[in-house]
Amino acid sequence: MSTAQVNPPTTESAGASADSVPQHRTPPVPDARGRVIFVGTGPGDPDLLTLGAVSAIADADAVLLDSDNLRDIFDHPAVSTAEGVEPVVIGTRENGKALAPSARAKQVLKVAAAGGRVVRLVLGDPFLDGGVADEAAACVKGGIDFEVVPGVSALTAVPEYAGVALNHAAGTHFVSAMDGRITKTSSSQWASTGTLVVSTRAGMVADVAAAAIGCGRPPEDPVLVTLGGGSTDQNSVITTLAELARKVAEADVDPESPVHVMVGPVVEHREDLSWYETKPLFGWRVLVPRTKDQAGPMTARLRSYGAHSDEVPTISVEPPRSPQQMDKAVRGLVEGRFEWVAFTSVNAVKAVREKFEQYGLDARAFSGLKVAAVGQVTAAALQSWGIEPDLVPTTDQSSTGLVAEFPPYDEVLDPINRVFLPRADIATETLSAGLTALGWEVEDVTAYRTVRAAPPPAATREAIKTGSFDAAVFTSSSTVRNLVGIAGKPHPSTVVAVIGPATARTCEEHGLRVDVMASKPSVVALADALASFAAIRRDELLAKGETVVKPSQQKAPRRR
Repeated sequence: MSTAQVNPPTTESAGASADSVPQHRTPPVPDARGRVIFVGTGPGDPDLLTLGAVSAIADADAVLLDSDNLRDIFDHPAVSTAEGVEPVVIGTRENGKALAPSARAKQVLKVAAAGGRVVRLVLGDPFLDGGVADEAAACVKGGIDFEVVPGVSALTAVPEYAGVALNHAAGTHFVSAMDGRITKTSSSQWASTGTLVVSTRAGMVADVAAAAIGCGRPPEDPVLVTLGGGSTDQNSVITTLAELARKVAEADVDPESPVHVMVGPVVEHREDLSWYETKPLFGWRVLVPRTKDQAGPMTARLRSYGAHSDEVPTISVEPPRSPQQMDKAVRGLVEGRFEWVAFTSVNAVKAVREKFEQYGLDARAFSGLKVAAVGQVTAAALQSWGIEPDLVPTTDQSSTGLVAEFPPYDEVLDPINRVFLPRADIATETLSAGLTALGWEVEDVTAYRTVRAAPPPAATREAIKTGSFDAAVFTSSSTVRNLVGIAGKPHPSTVVAVIGPATARTCEEHGLRVDVMASKPSVVALADALASFAAIRRDELLAKGETVVKPSQQKAPRRR
């Protein structure tokens, strides 16, 4: 049996049959396909955002809001958006009234059609509170994929924030009535339940009361109506079904504002269970003379006590007048002239990082160096750059605390005796002198200049002078001097809290009475001290049988 040999085709024969041989092609690039993510934001407190919500917002190509009220969540230090992404309100008309679901759906589809990830932020839980099922259905019809990130429902959260237990033996009935009118059919079960919870808008409470009475609940049934539930503006009023509409009208709120109406005997025990509105700083408006980036840990702590913080920058950071010193120090750092780099502020980290980027360098240039940070906030700025500090003071997070824990120079163990200290032009000599005393040679370099910031808006200056702020917290002498310089002295009724003795002396030099001092030089300790002061003040007012009012509601005649 013979075997035939098959030879490979020649170039000529291969070319002749080219049309019959499949050719390699670059696969087509599909058009960008939009995706809508409905994200529940909870009842109003940004601390109730889920990790899924935070992640979705950070990855979004567009962020759409129901109303301007949701913008407050972007002040939370854990919440961030991608560069160039600005939240847009789509849920209201020009006159402030809510858009119909179909109109909202059209706007969502229009944005999603451009491709990318569109995050649609919804108060409470998307399908339970937000009423976005119509929008989701429109996405399906329009060929747009969607997903849901559930949120803490306002129907359950707001009653708990208001101090209403939801475990009545006769049951609890939840109603979401944010759109449309309430019918007899939909309210037919209201009379047979122990506790009724209705999430609605202020303009609909008369309909809620009429429906509840019409289905058989007595007009004298106790009612707790909560406005601004879950926020630092929360306000709860106890009334009856018969008086509900009048009480809400007296509150003079926007008819479109969300309100929660709780009906039933459990309302009468609310005073015993109220925890949110009795926080020591609840409803206080606190002036924080720092930028939002700098004030993160303090404002988070103040918020945990129920306060609302207004950040007012008092300094502006600018490059040094002459860059040669920084250029020389950075070259020396790369060339191995330093054993340590000590950072005393986030601004110092930022200045060095910007200089590195000018040279085309990154965090890898710190390989082999030891890095110290004055505190956790500065350490976090280094970590975000990819640098893990070798030393952060454990107790006193200040220049003094850093010196106390800094190792002395050892000519046997330390191959180099030099420390690079990038700092502000107005920084004190505490750290430099302390390191020198420990045997180190310090290269003290002006990394940035601090100049007085521009005055805040006229409304803020007026609020400072007239006592609209309940407290002001000062973290340094420079914040005192600069705030007084750009906005004037706080009103005598404003409680003044300071981080330490030096700041207290500066306040007194400017005619300000110091009411509170932190137990240690820490912004978190300063917030704790202010809360303790407020709690003691509240207890003293109650012991005297007086009504507890905020400092801004109890004007003092003048400062000493």
